Amino acid sequence: MPSNDRPLSGKIALVTGAGRGIGKAIAIGYANAGAAVCCVARTRSDLDQAVAEIRNNGGTAISVQADVTDYASIVRAFETASREFGGIDIVVVNAGGNYDDSHDIESGSPEEWANTVQVNLIGSYHTAHAAIPHLKTRGAGKIIAIGSGLGHRGRPGESAYASAKAGLSMLVRVLAQELWQHNISVNELIPGPVLTERVARTFADRPDSVFQIDSEWIKTPEDVVPIALFLATQPPKGPTGQTFSLMRRDP
Repeated sequence: MPSNDRPLSGKIALVTGAGRGIGKAIAIGYANAGAAVCCVARTRSDLDQAVAEIRNNGGTAISVQADVTDYASIVRAFETASREFGGIDIVVVNAGGNYDDSHDIESGSPEEWANTVQVNLIGSYHTAHAAIPHLKTRGAGKIIAIGSGLGHRGRPGESAYASAKAGLSMLVRVLAQELWQHNISVNELIPGPVLTERVARTFADRPDSVFQIDSEWIKTPEDVVPIALFLATQPPKGPTGQTFSLMRRDP
């Protein structure tokens, strides 16, 4: 039985984009809470470091190198996790990126715009599509998609990322409608501004960014873990099709 300090004991989680940043922090947090975790990302060195940190702390983890834009590779990741651990209960749809950052629509690259949508929206669809049969087999489950406030309000120069995250937000709602009868909840988690290494480089000289707003909560990746743990521990009849935000203003 799960204990209060290890509420995910007996659960299996798969986290995409688990090699660094928010995904890595959630993977470690879930392992500390008792879950067996499959860490999925593109970069082998990042995966090895994440799994080593979990195991060195007494947790259980494996890694699978996969690209969410390649449907076959993400299917293999789920198959590997299910075979290794006996099933999958929790899926964190976290892998993403912004290849068209700070470009307005007129001056931006159509290829970079499409690549941003591919990883954030199509990659999320691939992950959810591959996850559903495994969650149904368990009789219940959780899909937690890492969204963005930009998907709800937009910002000049961020059309690709904002459009992709807006699509992800709607994907969450439709998935929730389709899966509630199977006791599978699907929710969106909006971290708000998180000062990862990549984000720090991107926004260092952006006075209009949320990182320059005194009233906003500038988080570390670890600050996102408690709400990710909250969503993972809700009952099967708990919230679904909802957005949970850590921002201090409307997303």
